[in-house]
Amino acid sequence: MHGHHREEVPTKLHLLRVAALIAAIALSHCGGGGYSNTTPTSPSPATTPTTGTPVTITIRSQNGNQSFSPNPASAGGQQVVFKNADTIVHRVVLNDGTVDTGDIAPGATSRTVTMPSSGATYHCLIHPAMVGAVTTASGGAPPPCTSNCGGSGDDGNPPAYY
Repeated sequence: MHGHHREEVPTKLHLLRVAALIAAIALSHCGGGGYSNTTPTSPSPATTPTTGTPVTITIRSQNGNQSFSPNPASAGGQQVVFKNADTIVHRVVLNDGTVDTGDIAPGATSRTVTMPSSGATYHCLIHPAMVGAVTTASGGAPPPCTSNCGGSGDDGNPPAYY
């Protein structure tokens, strides 16, 4: 009976290790969605801060040009933070690549970034059909979602990356 106990311990330990490995693999694949053929990069450095409270743009869901609120945001030349009100990770980048928030977990807020004074368009790097804009004037229509707006590659191609 004592020998039987010795055999169970390594078996249980082995099963625990396998379970931990499976959990780690599963967690490493969370937060994605859609296709990704880009190499993750570090967030871009913060630009020179200006005074005042940053404008908050809320990430609502994967819904084309309705993914962000407000959209467009009247925040050209101002500091902005992105608040992730969705249940999955997002990463906002300007289309010209000059600003990258890094990954924003569900419920989290990005670091403060300064938007170009002339305005800009942006998208979610993980879900590129999620598009938004920052303008210098208030109001206006959100930018059009011009490619793979459902984010599924409905046209037979993977979603476009900017």
